[in-house]
Amino acid sequence: MTDEKLDQILKQALAPEIEDREIKVRRKVRKGKMRIWNKMGKAAAAAAVIIIGIGTLGYFNPVLAAKIPLIGRIFEKIGDDVTYSGDYTDKGNVLTNEDLAGTLDTQEYSASNQGITLTASEVYCDGYSIFLTVNIKEEAGEFTHIPKHYTDMYGESGKMAAGFYIGGTWSAGGISSEQLMNTFEGEVIDDQTFVGMLKMNFAEKFEGSGELSLNITGLGYDDERMLDAEEISASHWVDGSWNIRIPFEVNKADVRTVEVGETQGDITLHDVVVSPYQVVVHTSTPGRQRELTDDRREKLLSKDPDMTDAEMFEILGWSYEPCQTIVFNQDGEALYSDMEMPGFAGFAVQGKELSVLHIFIFDNLEDWDKMREEGMSSSAADRAVIAKEINL
Repeated sequence: MTDEKLDQILKQALAPEIEDREIKVRRKVRKGKMRIWNKMGKAAAAAAVIIIGIGTLGYFNPVLAAKIPLIGRIFEKIGDDVTYSGDYTDKGNVLTNEDLAGTLDTQEYSASNQGITLTASEVYCDGYSIFLTVNIKEEAGEFTHIPKHYTDMYGESGKMAAGFYIGGTWSAGGISSEQLMNTFEGEVIDDQTFVGMLKMNFAEKFEGSGELSLNITGLGYDDERMLDAEEISASHWVDGSWNIRIPFEVNKADVRTVEVGETQGDITLHDVVVSPYQVVVHTSTPGRQRELTDDRREKLLSKDPDMTDAEMFEILGWSYEPCQTIVFNQDGEALYSDMEMPGFAGFAVQGKELSVLHIFIFDNLEDWDKMREEGMSSSAADRAVIAKEINL
């Protein structure tokens, strides 16, 4: 059963019985716009995420760009502006180098298909996520029309990055394949060249070294000339096959785990991980497999008569009690909330000093949103299920 078919079945057969926010489905990223503010309401997102026309702002002259080696130095090029920003100079391992003539020292980490060449540049792993930089080259590309989005909490710093959609799967160190859910986030160099970073999260802590397997089945990007269209997401999309195997090793420098083990109500705060580029909060809430009722079975079979019970249970997924997390540092600065899913909440450090973390966990999205808007002094803090101060 294809990813698109699962997505279609869910929307047509089960909605509105099960809300979208409750369903974890393997789907192509091109199905929706880049969700930078994944927890905000539509009005808040519209106000906070500003997409601008590109023009010539922030791009190199193509002739000059051709003379500047980029592959092997992409962390340096985009590290200030991506969501997980920071200085990766002494952290990442270089996979491929490029000389002044544009010649690569190896083709081992490069794949070409459908007129697009993808080259892995550098890789960094903190044991909880893999950060991979790439160079995407397409001779027929029109990359200078890719819009940008703000990458800080409220857009106040003005830092922005362009995004490149990716579809397919990844696996590392023997773990089972996971769907590629994020995008390459970075910068357009010229009409045919994009450099960016992809972040992939481990379900559990990874130790030692391993091999990352990327099995990419599609690449695409938005077009700022189509911003007025009803559906602009990945208006430029190419199906294909780009497969690369990449060695990596966990870099333990400046990565620490603070054990907490506090339970309040139905929520447990297990631990907090702090690395140079992210803070990861591990929690757990009660969950259960959704019941395959006769009504649901009938609805699903009406869309696909050959669907098995196992496929039905996969579509229905698990239902978890609500859990929303927000983190502030010692100065009351909110860390950028990038992703929250059962058991895992990720936050971008973005160069902020971290000596104390104030963690608030809610079982009510409205309280979480109120505190995000008002800060640590918000009255919503008193309604947090867990409020924890952690000295680092």
